[in-house]
Amino acid sequence: MKKLFALMAFTGMLLFIASNAVVAQDNTAMQDTSTVQEEQVDMTADPVEEAAAVAEEGKSLHSQLKQKFIEGGPTFMSFVLIALILGLAFAIERVLYLNLATSNTKKLLANVEQALESGGVEAAKDVCRKTRGPVASIFYQGLDRFDHGIEVVEKSIISYGGVQAGLLEKGLSWLALFIALAPMLGFMGTVIGMIDAFDAIEIAGDISPALVAGGIKVALITTVSGLLVAIILQIFYNYCVSKIDSIVNNMEDASISLLDLLVKHQMKK
Repeated sequence: MKKLFALMAFTGMLLFIASNAVVAQDNTAMQDTSTVQEEQVDMTADPVEEAAAVAEEGKSLHSQLKQKFIEGGPTFMSFVLIALILGLAFAIERVLYLNLATSNTKKLLANVEQALESGGVEAAKDVCRKTRGPVASIFYQGLDRFDHGIEVVEKSIISYGGVQAGLLEKGLSWLALFIALAPMLGFMGTVIGMIDAFDAIEIAGDISPALVAGGIKVALITTVSGLLVAIILQIFYNYCVSKIDSIVNNMEDASISLLDLLVKHQMKK
C-alpha cells in the first residue's frame, strides 16, 4: 500500500507538471494562431463559420478549466491543485485498502466452526491464515491463545481489535488536513484578490469597475476552486469513515461469535 500511495502521488505530480507545460504551450500556440488568423482574415471564405468553430472549440470542459486555472493565477492555484492531488492519493489508497479489508464474516465463521469440529484449533488457525482481512487476523490471534483460557482469548481479541481499527483509520488524518486546507487556500486567494483590487484603486486614484474586476475575479475563482476540492475530498472521507464503521461493527460481532464457538468447543473436550 505504501508503494501504491507513493506511485499515485508521483503520478499526480507528473500530471501537474505536464498540465503546466501544456498551459504554456497552449498560450504560445494561441498567440501564434491569432497572428496567423489576423494575416489570413482577408483570405477567409466564410468568417461566420470560422467564428462559430472557434467558439465551439472554446466550449470544451478541459479548455474552460484551463482558462479558469490561468485566470485564478497559476502560482496560487497550483497550491490548490497540489492539495487535490495529494488528497486524492490518500483517499484512493484508503478506499483500496478498506475494500481489500472487507470480507465475508459469516462464511469465515462457518469455515472456522467446521474446522474446529473436524480438525480442532490448529485447523481453524489454518483457515484464518488463508483468509485475508482484519477479522481473520483477529480470529487467528484469539485461536493462538486458546490454550491459555477463554479470558485470555477475549483480552487478546479486544487488544488486537484495537490495533486493526487503528490500521483502518491510518491516513484519514491527512485526508482531513487537505479537506481543511483547500477552502483556507481559496479564502486566502479571495483576500489576495481583494488586496490587488484595492491596490489598483489606490494607484489610479479613482474607483472604476474595470480596475477592480480583475482582482474580484481572481478572488472568486480561487474561492470556488478551494471549495470544490474540499467537497470532492469530503465525499471520499465520508465514504471511508462509513466503510470503517461497517468493518469495525463486523469485527465486534464476529469476535463475539468466535468466543461462543470456542466456549462450545471447550465444553465438548
